[in-house]
Amino acid sequence: MSRRRTPNPAEPEEAAATLADVAERAGVSLATASRVLNGSTRQVKEALRAKVLAAAAELDYSPNAQAQAMARGSTATLGLIVHDIADPYFSSIAAGVIAAAGERGLLVTVASTQRDPAAELRHVELLRRQRAQTVILAGSRVDDPALLDPMRAILRKYTQGGGRAACIGQDGLGIGTVVVENRLSAAALADALHRAGHRRFAVLAGPPSLLTARDRAEGFAFGLSEHGAEPAAEHQISCDFTRSGGYDATKALLERAEGKPPVDCLFAVNDVMALGALAAAREAGLRVPEDIGIAGFDDISPLRDVVPGLTTVRLPMTDMGADAVKIALDEAAETPRRHRVRGEVVLRDSTRSSAG
Repeated sequence: MSRRRTPNPAEPEEAAATLADVAERAGVSLATASRVLNGSTRQVKEALRAKVLAAAAELDYSPNAQAQAMARGSTATLGLIVHDIADPYFSSIAAGVIAAAGERGLLVTVASTQRDPAAELRHVELLRRQRAQTVILAGSRVDDPALLDPMRAILRKYTQGGGRAACIGQDGLGIGTVVVENRLSAAALADALHRAGHRRFAVLAGPPSLLTARDRAEGFAFGLSEHGAEPAAEHQISCDFTRSGGYDATKALLERAEGKPPVDCLFAVNDVMALGALAAAREAGLRVPEDIGIAGFDDISPLRDVVPGLTTVRLPMTDMGADAVKIALDEAAETPRRHRVRGEVVLRDSTRSSAG
């Protein structure tokens, strides 16, 4: 006789069926019922499997997520760790990760480090302990062995335990990586700006320890060196990798020059910094690009509403997120895969359009 009946609203709701109830109804052991319903990799005969599934349907049994994780060795969760989810660069990557993960039946948990490398280490360890199936790291590495070595160790422990992992940014963590060609892309932008007629450059270079910022600044300087137009040392400015960092650095640059632009083009190593630079230039009464050109890097979505349109390097950020998921879940790969992404130079109205 069935152990469950139609609930009577006047009576207390009957307790939910347990795995033991399902095993009893199907006439199998508790272990067999668990293997069928909790996703164990151990095989169960088809006849027994059918009995267990039929019993579960009759009893309206809902599997316990923690039990499933124990049986499979992981949860159906992908952990995405970004530096700042409010930054359009990372939100675009997150969109790609979420779409690709959803196609594979994975739920995405997003954690933001607020640009604290130590927090990133803690997030990875927490996801490992929670048995997340996959971890994606999005964002630049910091040039500090005291942070890189522990991250490599945590990821090695995680992947050796069956976890999947991938990174977006720089190679070097021992996992599959979507490698952004920051140097080559920045060099191509420098070449395009010089050909458009700009000759005196300043670089808002971001934090010197942040590898993405360093690679873009050095790539841009190399591209200018091909034309003999490297920026002067005093015009290579370290600052925060934020809109406020770009604003403050540009304001200080113009104040030192008493409002007259000491350069005819300013390159910020990301778009949010360039937006800060654009605001500072306007406050100083400068016309862009007539008095000073401004360029960025990434082509974040808010640029659609910026006037004048910002010259930048376009990265396929949503595709990069999706590619990272594919790399992480590619079971056929015996060694960590590398997928290289080179940006596309996009010249807009914030810089000169021709040398003439």
